[in-house]
Amino acid sequence: MRLSIKGKQIAGVTALVGCVVLALSALYVARITAVVLHGSHARGLLLSNAIFHRAREVVTGSATPYEALRTDPGLRAILESSIYGESVTGAAILDTAGIIIASSDSTRVGLRADDRSDLAALLERSAIAQLRVLYSRGQTLDVRQPMMLGDEAFGAIRIGVSTVLMRQEVNAALRPALVTGAAALAIAVLVAALLAQLLLRPIHVIRSGLTRLGRGEFGVTLDLPPGDEFGELGSFFNTVSQQLSVDRTQLAGQKAHLQSAVEHLEDAVALFNPAGELLFSNRAMQPALGAEAVGRGVRQLLPDGHAYRAIVEETLATRRSHGPLQVHLRPQVVAEDGAGGSDDRSTDDVLLMTHAIEGTGDGLVAVLLVARDLAYLSRVQSTLAFSRKLMALGRLTAGVAHEVKNPLNAMMIHLELLRTKIRRGAHAAAPQADAVLAGRGLGLADAGPSPAEAEALQHVEVIEGAIRRLDEVVQGFLKFSRPEDLRLQPVSIAALFQELLPLVEPEAQANHVKIVVDAPASLPEVNADAAMLRQALLNLAINGCQAMPGGGTLRLGAAEGPRRTVEIRVEDTGVGIPADRLGKIFDLYYTTKDRGTGIGLSMVYRIIQLHDGELEVQSTPGSGTTFTIKLPRANEGS
Repeated sequence: MRLSIKGKQIAGVTALVGCVVLALSALYVARITAVVLHGSHARGLLLSNAIFHRAREVVTGSATPYEALRTDPGLRAILESSIYGESVTGAAILDTAGIIIASSDSTRVGLRADDRSDLAALLERSAIAQLRVLYSRGQTLDVRQPMMLGDEAFGAIRIGVSTVLMRQEVNAALRPALVTGAAALAIAVLVAALLAQLLLRPIHVIRSGLTRLGRGEFGVTLDLPPGDEFGELGSFFNTVSQQLSVDRTQLAGQKAHLQSAVEHLEDAVALFNPAGELLFSNRAMQPALGAEAVGRGVRQLLPDGHAYRAIVEETLATRRSHGPLQVHLRPQVVAEDGAGGSDDRSTDDVLLMTHAIEGTGDGLVAVLLVARDLAYLSRVQSTLAFSRKLMALGRLTAGVAHEVKNPLNAMMIHLELLRTKIRRGAHAAAPQADAVLAGRGLGLADAGPSPAEAEALQHVEVIEGAIRRLDEVVQGFLKFSRPEDLRLQPVSIAALFQELLPLVEPEAQANHVKIVVDAPASLPEVNADAAMLRQALLNLAINGCQAMPGGGTLRLGAAEGPRRTVEIRVEDTGVGIPADRLGKIFDLYYTTKDRGTGIGLSMVYRIIQLHDGELEVQSTPGSGTTFTIKLPRANEGS
């Protein structure tokens, strides 16, 4: 969820106040804890002093001091009254051996005293240590005072102080602080909201001005008070607005010049929006579309079966450029308004082409239709050139069949698996559905996806990937006849291998081939077009599987190479390639397979060349073949 500037400002002020409140609260808690601990220690010392003075009076002149202490009623009264003090749980007098002589709990007289921590030692520790002891499990600490008879140790006085009772004192003191902190945060939020409303008012004015500019208004200015950053921003906005007005005026003039130039073109030109409505047509196109055709749809302008309409609709549907196509227009397709008079193009041979114009977001913006009249060209030269294109197109089509077969195999295998899993899931779910209908009436039992359904969905994803690859193969087919449009970006070879596995495994299973992947995750990325590099590696992997009809191992490996490169190895243990054929395998249309087309390795070689890489092959007949690809590493900062 994205926060607005106002929300960020409120959150920032609130966070700042919250941090201050937390810091002050921490100091306050530490201070309160120290006060409570010192208070408990002082109460314990006061009580131990009272017990000490009474014990000294009892012991003085007594022949059996321990017995006197044990039987003195005044001392017993002081010990028993100790439990009524704050945080005090009891008091006891111990002899030098740690045996209780007298205690507020008479049942413990004669027993050995428990070994408990000294409260005085805790007072010397840090505030964090004090809080940890205070808020840990409940325990009793001792306030200790030694007893001397002359110069010799006679015993000790121990006052028990409970951490639970001290914790209750701290909590009671913290409640007002918590209320104060909550009130401070609430006030901070309110003040931050008021400040944000005040500070963001110029931003609202700027947004309003931008909205007016977006609607195409000229001369938009902002009236912001000078003297601060917003005033400077308003001045910059006014300058930009004036420049935009000048630029729009210049663009309008350039548009008029461009329109005049297009009007005088010999080629017929028309521009359609994504909805198929005509945006513009020049004078040469008007005999076919009419003079008042702007704003009307292509279906209204041209009858069904017209070559113009067919190629425009195909481009709108596929969002790809088409042509050039040579067509012969029939007389009945001329516009009924007869615009153009004697300039009747209906009986001419026309070369049609469309260009899909995409915007910055890869969305279709418009379709440009160009119809070129071939009457000015030599018919023989035109026919020969077109025949060569048809010949090349036929050979390339045969090559595309090779590339399409591999993903189709994967699609068919996984589709069959999908059917099997769905049937199993249906059989397993039928009894459960009957039980739900019988026991609860008509309803649905939603138990979530079964394992079979989840696995079936995975196969659906594989099929989707294979279908997507079909489109990439068609794009690769077209790239043989025009320059490649590389989209270079950092690509992880390890991730690319994982994407290849679902596509290669059907062919590997059919040939009983084991796939081994050796690509560390820390391997540097390469600068490549991910789709094209995936296509090249897939071709090599499929060829490797097919070279092992009796089974074997296909190894996909990658490692760092010299001169800031990454080496990718595709190694099989198949039949190998004879030495006299090794130098021809990358030639276009050269193949050693019965049904091969000789285009797969040519595509691989061309893709690696486009990436400024190197492709090497080593093969031993009967032992296998290894293809090594060397690609430059991606920039460290990319």
